[in-house]
Amino acid sequence: MNRLAAAQSPYLQQHADNPVDWWEWGSEAFAEAKRLDRPVLLSVGYAACHWCHVMAHESFEDETTAAYMNAHFVNVKVDREERPDVDAVYMQALQAMTQEGGWPMTCVLTPDGEPFFAGTYFPPEPVQGRPAFTQVLQALVDAWEDHRDEVVGSGRQVVEHLRAAKESGGGPVDADALDRAVSALHRRFDADAGGFGIAPKFPPSMVLEFLLRHHDRAADSPALAMAEQTFEAMARGGLYDQLGGGFARYGVDRFWRVPHFEKMLYDNALLLRAYTHWHRATGSELAERVARETARFLLAELRTPEGGFASALDADSDGHEGTFYVWTPAQLADALGPDDGAWAADLLGVTEHGTFERGASTLQLHRDPADAPRWERIKAALREARAQRTRPARDDKVIASWNGWTIIALIETGVLLDEPEFTAAAVTAAELLAEVHLDGDRLIRSSRDGVASAHAGVLDDHAAVAEAFFSVLAVTGDPVWADRALALLERVLADFADERGALIDSPADDLVVAPRDTADNAHPSGTSAAASAFLVAAAITGQARWREAAERAVAAAAPIATRDPRFAGHILGVAEALLAGPVEVAVVGAPGERDVMLRAALGLTSPGAVVVGGDEGLDLPLFADRSVRDGQPAAYVCRGFVCQAPITDLADLPHALIL
Repeated sequence: MNRLAAAQSPYLQQHADNPVDWWEWGSEAFAEAKRLDRPVLLSVGYAACHWCHVMAHESFEDETTAAYMNAHFVNVKVDREERPDVDAVYMQALQAMTQEGGWPMTCVLTPDGEPFFAGTYFPPEPVQGRPAFTQVLQALVDAWEDHRDEVVGSGRQVVEHLRAAKESGGGPVDADALDRAVSALHRRFDADAGGFGIAPKFPPSMVLEFLLRHHDRAADSPALAMAEQTFEAMARGGLYDQLGGGFARYGVDRFWRVPHFEKMLYDNALLLRAYTHWHRATGSELAERVARETARFLLAELRTPEGGFASALDADSDGHEGTFYVWTPAQLADALGPDDGAWAADLLGVTEHGTFERGASTLQLHRDPADAPRWERIKAALREARAQRTRPARDDKVIASWNGWTIIALIETGVLLDEPEFTAAAVTAAELLAEVHLDGDRLIRSSRDGVASAHAGVLDDHAAVAEAFFSVLAVTGDPVWADRALALLERVLADFADERGALIDSPADDLVVAPRDTADNAHPSGTSAAASAFLVAAAITGQARWREAAERAVAAAAPIATRDPRFAGHILGVAEALLAGPVEVAVVGAPGERDVMLRAALGLTSPGAVVVGGDEGLDLPLFADRSVRDGQPAAYVCRGFVCQAPITDLADLPHALIL
């Protein structure tokens, strides 16, 4: 019996009609494995994963394969976006056992959850040295039946390795360490194509944010040059949707020409904030355009009817990856006519040969067109033509942390670019999180159609949502958002620390080991997200314990920051903020009247500056004894324990940073 029909996850529902007798992750599945004396086959993926769909079609929809799985295993399906803690534990096991990682992830466990086999995609027939999935299954059954003691012992050894592999922290990440991180990034920088390392290339949003912060402190470093070249290369390549805005997951080639076409909420949230900050730092028109278009993409394509933001758009439609996004010269001519079609093909790099598959090309915009009105007209016509194609599927579950990062980015972009719609959408999303995802002092990881799931939030959920609530406080001046944020961070300190005081990603009691990963990968780690939120809490409350918590979190991630800063962008950005103070700005004034001053304060480039707007008498330590001056809104700028005189003239605000 397949038990996924009632699952909330769209990914699990995609497997509800499989002939495989799937279980959801839980004690019932493992109890069944013990009752039947069978191993657990754990399959982990997510809705926008192309190869997850391929393996599902080839193996999980195959009656013969499913019958063998049902006869010999208890089969458990996990959406990694709902249970990132389950995914983290077994991904660590996969990497330890095979030195590779990715999805779909296939692990085989003892009934106690101990992994004794792990792999990724397996084809239906042997290919390029990779065994067929059925061959793998048969070998595992033979091992379980004939070599049980060895199998169980192997699983226990893997778990012991995972427990022992938790890296101890280091010391503070000081100015010298930050300078060395930039030097290390410079050595890995691709001076021809932007970005770091070789293909595939993932958009390094958090590293770019760190480089912008570092530039503010060390203008003579190569940080800004690396950031600007990468920003431009990504925005002009096929990674960026030149018609509809928003970024794909990663570039499969070095030059960002061809992406893996799925669009993830967290990527676009983090990149939106980074491009907004690039514009803030340099005034780049490209940065401003990309920020506006990406924000509009979020509102148009990922906003749910309840006001949250959906997780992802799939890469596939009509049975092929990228079909919605790629074009041939003939398709351009059909949509635009021969003259405009030829002009667009030249502008966008669409060739007869194609840059992708089946003779089609991704759209690239390596130069701004001289005839801007013509380009806007053509872009609108292509969007209209594209709208007639089959759209990629949307995973419409709302994930707390991803929405938190989206709220932060939309608020900053909305204020800095004077786009009230962006800010309003962010506040609405925060209200959804408060109403649906908060259950007393418990945060729920995900929801769908306005209904919360049963999955508790992990560390990055608590941290990202707390910081998002602080961002809503900044633009509304409503202290309830500070109360909510601080309650979440109190829970982090109470529930997300191990016996040594180090933060763990999940305290769930259904895992063989408590996961803890300080590396920033696709998005900020729980540790680095918590460090950022702690630092904002310190600025708003004036309480040293929050700053101390931020410093501990940064120190915990110091080893990865030193070893490979490509995987520590967010924590390095927090370290720059610690070094800078951070600057604290209270903008005091009535709603509407303080908006211009608030925009100017958010325009300050001091790393991690904490800016809050509110009424006179707002019940927050940051606003204690602070008032309007001569009937005008006033900005109070402090760093550490030193404050400047209140400012009412916008021209004086940048000078206040020279304390």
